[in-house]
Amino acid sequence: MEEIKNTGKHSLAFAGRQNGTVTGVLDVISFDMNSVLLETTQGMLTVKGADLHVSRLNLDKGEVDIDGQVDSLAYSEVHQLHKKGTSFFGRLFQ
Repeated sequence: MEEIKNTGKHSLAFAGRQNGTVTGVLDVISFDMNSVLLETTQGMLTVKGADLHVSRLNLDKGEVDIDGQVDSLAYSEVHQLHKKGTSFFGRLFQ
């Protein structure tokens, strides 16, 4: 199995803001119809839009396919979302 964390390879390929593939994905943090939050080898990636669906997820290969209307893609650093000693669900239900 390929170790993605060490390669740093990451790519985005979206066609017509309707569907696309993200590679270099380490984890899917959360998703709903308006946003998808992914941890990638290049930081946290937030995909915002409408009617978003994760149509294919393969974490062994680090690939995610997203369908729907994509309005924005934004990166942030991993440490900004991971507060020391606090789990994701702990921050969600504060």
